[in-house]
Amino acid sequence: MACPLRKAIAVCSIFRKRYSSIVEVASKASRLTCNRRCTVFSRTESSISYDNSKPGGELFPRQFCSSREPETLSWGVSSDIVLLGKLESALKNHNLEESWETYKDFKRLYGFPDPSLVGRLLTELSYSSDSRWLRKAYNMVDSILKEKRELLRTELMTKLCLSLARAQMPVRASSILRLMLDKRILPPIDMLGMIIFHMVKTESGMILSSNILIEIYGSSQQLTTKKSAYAELNKHDTLVFNLVLDACARFGSSIKGHQIIELMAQVGVAADAHTISIISLLHETNGMRDELKKFKEHIDQVSTTLVPHYRQFYENLLSLHFKFNDIDAASDLVRDIYTFQESHHMHGDETQPPKPCLVSIGSDNLRMGLKLRIFPHSLSRESVFNVGRNQVLVMYKNGKLVLSNKALARIIVQYKKGGRINELSKLLCNIQRKGSFESSRMCSDVVAACICMEWLETAHDILDDLDSEGSRLGTSSYMSLLTAYRNKNKLREAEALLKQLRKSGVVINASDPLLTPTSLCQPEDKNINKLKESGSMAKGELAYHIVQEMRREENEASFMMHQLNSSIYFFMRAHMVEDAIRAYRKMQAMKIHPTESTFMNLLNGYSSLGMYREITILWGDIKRNMVSHNKLNSRDLYEFLLLNFLRGGYFHRVMEVIDFMKENGMYLDKWMYRHEFLKFHKGLYRRMKVSDATNDVQIQRIEHVKHFRKWVGLD
Repeated sequence: MACPLRKAIAVCSIFRKRYSSIVEVASKASRLTCNRRCTVFSRTESSISYDNSKPGGELFPRQFCSSREPETLSWGVSSDIVLLGKLESALKNHNLEESWETYKDFKRLYGFPDPSLVGRLLTELSYSSDSRWLRKAYNMVDSILKEKRELLRTELMTKLCLSLARAQMPVRASSILRLMLDKRILPPIDMLGMIIFHMVKTESGMILSSNILIEIYGSSQQLTTKKSAYAELNKHDTLVFNLVLDACARFGSSIKGHQIIELMAQVGVAADAHTISIISLLHETNGMRDELKKFKEHIDQVSTTLVPHYRQFYENLLSLHFKFNDIDAASDLVRDIYTFQESHHMHGDETQPPKPCLVSIGSDNLRMGLKLRIFPHSLSRESVFNVGRNQVLVMYKNGKLVLSNKALARIIVQYKKGGRINELSKLLCNIQRKGSFESSRMCSDVVAACICMEWLETAHDILDDLDSEGSRLGTSSYMSLLTAYRNKNKLREAEALLKQLRKSGVVINASDPLLTPTSLCQPEDKNINKLKESGSMAKGELAYHIVQEMRREENEASFMMHQLNSSIYFFMRAHMVEDAIRAYRKMQAMKIHPTESTFMNLLNGYSSLGMYREITILWGDIKRNMVSHNKLNSRDLYEFLLLNFLRGGYFHRVMEVIDFMKENGMYLDKWMYRHEFLKFHKGLYRRMKVSDATNDVQIQRIEHVKHFRKWVGLD
């Protein structure tokens, strides 16, 4: 502790160097000028004594501890009062520089000032848009927590957290949130939403927000004594979850997104229309077709006003059908898209209030399976999401959902390769019966594209099938086919088509220009451009996509990979580990490269059963896969590995994963890893030294633990 002499010298030094004038803080100080010198050394001699017991009679200052009593200046004003007055005046004038320096001086001499002044200074710093002042505010909070944490109020920490998040300082903002969580307090739910809204604008902020969300809602289940702090979480928290889920989808963190979906089911957070659309994006990325199909029956019943919002859902479900090479399911979905829209249009929207629905996660037959509560009819007016990112397979035109030419081309090619033109015709007939302009034009475009591809028999079969079903196309489609027959010198087929037309009552003029020889459209890029210029854009575009689809290399292994991943996911959810391993071994035997979904499904199953040793074996498979093939650039996968190795106490593997993530520039959430370590291994090797080890294995383990403790800031 500093002696009074040193304290007096420090006070005098502050006044000499920093202040040219003294704020009027007392009636006696109001008439003093800046030229007046303080005389705080008048009592200096009295604080010094001789110690005659020492050889030579050296002079020693009398030692005693400071009581932090304020020093009195020669004109009768305490120095702490002067500093407090200076601080209050600087805060009143919003002078951050002067306020901060005065605060530092006061704290160095007397500790923390009055709580109200601390709060005002922290508020001023938090409202600054300068990152320098925000960092100082964060450091100020850190010092208060270490020395006098009762000074921090919830509203002060909330303001600072929001300012840090708005300034794109997500690491510091997350630290404040976690400090509040440690104190078992939370910001109001609307403020929490604003904080997360700003944090998820960056990838690191998305990672931290998702981890914090898991920590908050995991704690809310355990904190029974703090119900008031968590009582409103389930009322307005759907927006908070949507913000994090949307960020996971934007940054490609589909595995983390799936964890958030399961968390929603665990804590009972309801999903609205926005949530369902974002979930469809995540399930499509993870290849979870069976999970996404469970939502369809509920979404098909929504009102017409919500149909455009669910375009993304149908886009992703159709994409998954194609990934699984399930042309029948794809055709059924296309048929349903056109059918339910017409049904809503004819009968109108029901006025019954929407009811919540339950969607299972995993198998419907699992007793312990999770249930996600959804409100497919609910759409928040406070929408900040844009889930309609990809309009590739399903588009929204003229107030209706329609199939894109790319999706239609894929269906045509699949039916053509399978020799199932009759089923293609039935699908087109179903669409044609809807009577809309888009559905009628689609059928004509398909026939025209087949003619351009020189699939004349296919075009003829489609026309016959449509005719037999009572959905005849216009005369122009028949005339185009007749012209194509003549250009190809297929006179017998042309004559048969003419007879068919005349029999149907269609009058054919032999001088019709459509019957004169013309060049067939070839599905090459340059001719497609000509078609577009001549007004046949839709027909030419469909033919172009058919060519692209035929050029695309079909990989049966890819279809099988999605099916096996789906099986592994189901088996692991049901804790049927042996069946999951058989599916995994089958994948290896077929030389199908595992994906991040493959490994994540296995990891989830092992982790839920505490099978950490099996996870270390799987880590070996992952490393071999990275050596022989491309690296799995999934940060979520490595973080999940790291957490499980921490829980299992495999610290050599922990440091191995950490080094790998560092090398690949992946963000590491040290706070979470430190918390996980303290949860499972708080006192591990804390006092044990390497010299105390009995064998080489223990020596290495102690070194790895020490290294980890140092890395996360515990030592």
